[in-house]
Amino acid sequence: MLLTRSLRLLLIVPLVLVCRLGAGQTVDVGLGSYSLSLPSGAVGPQNSSGQNISPKVSSAFSLPIQTNDYWSSLIYPFRGDPHSNVLHAHPLNAKAVAAGLQIGYTPDHVFVANDYLYPFTHQLTVGVSGLTASRTVAQHYGDWTVTALWEDTATSMEATLGHGLPYVFFQVSGGNAVVTSSQTPQIWYNQDEVLGITVDGRHYGLFAPSGSTWSGTSTFTSSLKGRDFFSIALLPDTTPATLELFRKHAYAFVANSEVSWDYNEASAEVRTTYTYATVLMDSNATNVDETMTALYRHQWFNTAAPLTPYAYESPRGAMKLIEGNSFETRLAFSGVLPALPDRGDYNKDDLLGLVRSVAGETLPVGPTYENGKLMARFA
Repeated sequence: MLLTRSLRLLLIVPLVLVCRLGAGQTVDVGLGSYSLSLPSGAVGPQNSSGQNISPKVSSAFSLPIQTNDYWSSLIYPFRGDPHSNVLHAHPLNAKAVAAGLQIGYTPDHVFVANDYLYPFTHQLTVGVSGLTASRTVAQHYGDWTVTALWEDTATSMEATLGHGLPYVFFQVSGGNAVVTSSQTPQIWYNQDEVLGITVDGRHYGLFAPSGSTWSGTSTFTSSLKGRDFFSIALLPDTTPATLELFRKHAYAFVANSEVSWDYNEASAEVRTTYTYATVLMDSNATNVDETMTALYRHQWFNTAAPLTPYAYESPRGAMKLIEGNSFETRLAFSGVLPALPDRGDYNKDDLLGLVRSVAGETLPVGPTYENGKLMARFA
């Protein structure tokens, strides 16, 4: 998350310079600025067919448009899909479709054409009865969370997900909540507003408002007792203690996420603070206004936050779960050398051979994404 934000700054700098040189009217923001119009000769956003496009945002969207995050296919069409590509919000993966949000968890990797992959397979599709949205748009985003919006003639749904969140938070209108299993599930808990199911070996908890009920065997519906919210969580196991832990946090809906950091030059230490803003949607006495989050390895290895015994698998290693709306990491950072010092016990002939090998490669004509990775390797 910190790396993503740093990259965002690197991408903004050249854009600011272009705006200052090529545009007439600019707006200053701190030490930078942005233009109110495209520079002369510049081309705005286009799809792969060269057609001009606008960002897919709701009427309530009021944040800067950004395009370099795991959820970017929500805000700009990906290969013509009006909903989204796969959103890798580890430990969950998700994909927007016309009927709602597909949710899946892939704990095991595969090797395909020399690639190390965690392929997306959904276990659940979450929506509203009768929902068939023509597109899915961005409603809001935080530093590592995003809220997507589906709107049909009479129905709508919002879903909030994010890196580290084992939950997806939903708000619906115009119909009953509908959760469809991709295959016949095992129903191991169904009492009042809480449903526990296992689909293809993955465990999920469905949490509706107090006093609600869930009905169905493969497609589950709930009227939510006239209310408009529910959440779904990826569960590490099916024990009663685990289900109760996730239930009491299930109603602390994430409204925003923010990362901040401080660098102590004297100690060469970066302190990074990650904070959620939550809203308690159900005031049942046993519910708490704190969410839970699964930390990546580089986070849980460098935090003092108490870790629960629960963990998930991800392409970035094991993710360990904590309770609470905030955590801090501390990392040593002594700067980055512009070049490696020419001393040590390495073999200079071997190094020269490697450099010459790379220098002799050519950059093929190909998509921007693949060529960008190759150029980074050359650098």
